[in-house]
Amino acid sequence: MKYCQHCGAQIADEAAFCVNCGNAVGTQQAQQAVQSESSTLRTVAKIFMVLGCISTAWFFLIPLCWTVPMTVHYWRAVADNRPVGTGFKVCSLLFVNLIAGILMLCDNK
Repeated sequence: MKYCQHCGAQIADEAAFCVNCGNAVGTQQAQQAVQSESSTLRTVAKIFMVLGCISTAWFFLIPLCWTVPMTVHYWRAVADNRPVGTGFKVCSLLFVNLIAGILMLCDNK
């Protein structure tokens, strides 16, 4: 028998999900690989958010009124490990940077 890493409940050795909390149970190596991929997506999305702010600054100053606050909000959410809503991700896709929005939508958190 092994124990769930999320809630500590005892689970069967061949279990794929914890019966108590519903989280997937796998090897730590697999979980670290998923976290690493998520971290890379977030970093690239942050870079494209900044590029989106810079590109809108060259054309008009008014778009900076929403691109900069959206970028700051995303950076803070990533730093605090808070989830970002789908609506915010779609708005980022439309108003800040297409690539950053797509990367955010691909991120599961």
